[in-house]
Amino acid sequence: MTQPVPPRTSAHKPYLDAIRATLQAAFCIENFESQVVERHNKPEVEVKSSKQLLLNPVTISRNQNERILIEGSVNSVRISIAVKQADDLEKILCKRLMRFMMQRADDFHILRRKPIPDYDISFLITNFHAETMYKHRLVDFIIYFLEEIDKEISEMKLAVSSRARMCAEEFLKKFN
Repeated sequence: MTQPVPPRTSAHKPYLDAIRATLQAAFCIENFESQVVERHNKPEVEVKSSKQLLLNPVTISRNQNERILIEGSVNSVRISIAVKQADDLEKILCKRLMRFMMQRADDFHILRRKPIPDYDISFLITNFHAETMYKHRLVDFIIYFLEEIDKEISEMKLAVSSRARMCAEEFLKKFN
């Protein structure tokens, strides 16, 4: 039995709705072979062989630290995410979590091994992904990822803080 998805908080709703609408528009991608090398099909958003094949990049931002960059082209879309990091502990946890995920990029078909500069994680969706996977499910996944990554980092931060508190208590007991 699946559990119902909890409703989004009102603060995130306009941000996530804007991302959903932009991704639905950007996922209108199709097979487009290279104009330079015969029988090659490279993601134009990565190769950037011709400006005519690229869409204008769109940045959607809640604040300076929490933003998403959507770069589209005729045959691929690159989605780069900067996760909210309020303090040093969140920066460390975010870096470790993203590193863990990117090491498993082969199992996670749309994840790039290395994010673009100034972003924490990047996804690359090509026309082959759009042909084999449901586009609306890809959009739902990106939205779900954005909702859950903040929760995951917050839970990890609480776990680290509680563990540090317990360690400090045990350490200070020795001085009594």
